[in-house]
Amino acid sequence: MNSLREAMQDYLALRRSLGFRMYEASLKLPQFVDFMEQRNASHITIALALEWAQQRVSVRPPEWARRLSFVRGLARYLSATDPLTEIPPWGLLPYRARRAKPYLYSAAEVEGLLTAALTLSPAKGLRPWTYYCLFGLLSASGIRIGEAIALEINDLDLDAAVLTIRGTKFGRSRLVPLHASTVAVLADYLARRERFLVGRSGPHLFVSSRGHHLDAGEVHRTFYALSRQTGLREPGASHGPRLHDFRHRFAALALLHWYQRGQDAERQLPVLSTYMGHVHVADTYWYFSAWPALMAQAMLRLERRWGEAS
Repeated sequence: MNSLREAMQDYLALRRSLGFRMYEASLKLPQFVDFMEQRNASHITIALALEWAQQRVSVRPPEWARRLSFVRGLARYLSATDPLTEIPPWGLLPYRARRAKPYLYSAAEVEGLLTAALTLSPAKGLRPWTYYCLFGLLSASGIRIGEAIALEINDLDLDAAVLTIRGTKFGRSRLVPLHASTVAVLADYLARRERFLVGRSGPHLFVSSRGHHLDAGEVHRTFYALSRQTGLREPGASHGPRLHDFRHRFAALALLHWYQRGQDAERQLPVLSTYMGHVHVADTYWYFSAWPALMAQAMLRLERRWGEAS
């Protein structure tokens, strides 16, 4: 059975050498190999792949399909040297991926969330200011939460008012200009960070009270708690506004600003798309989903064109 584990490691190494991160696969495939060992199975079969993918009843069908896709990739790799390997065909455990409905925060809701962040414990510690600045940066810049957590101090140039986002979702880096007010808040945070930690922290910009790199799971749990505290989520609710929705708000406000200033929003979209780290402009359109203010501006433009035509 060591040969299957070694083959899995070779497969992951090969995919990484081709530019794929394989983060989730590197977590799930060892679990699959453990499962195969428990079954004393030396060859991947469709039946075993399906059994493993669906072994947790509490997991939703989309996750079953994702788990099966990891096994499918490994099986394709193994089939080149092991003729007994069965490759799970496409179409097993089908599902239609659905994007979460975007939530567009109001200015009052953002302010309420930031104010609540400053009430986090310990009251005189660094944690309240870390989350205040982290959530504020998401709102002001539209960067992804993963990008914000990964930021290092050297990625922030206060003099130039620019963030460098490295190793993004698509493996590219980009520069993100910051407003002067955002720079001032980040400069204040850096000063507090230095006073609290006295040089004990690592390279990351946003850190825990002990100076450690923030854990993404803890960041989301803190956000959910603050969302319930401020009324953005009902007590005990498993769904509601997300950190990612700050990107929706940023993109929608940018487009609204262009409309209100009479600028050609369509010609500006590639600029916004690049700023947000999208490979294709079409990916940016999703962020404009059903915001009444944008719909009103679109109607005004349409009415003006009708008036010109008549």
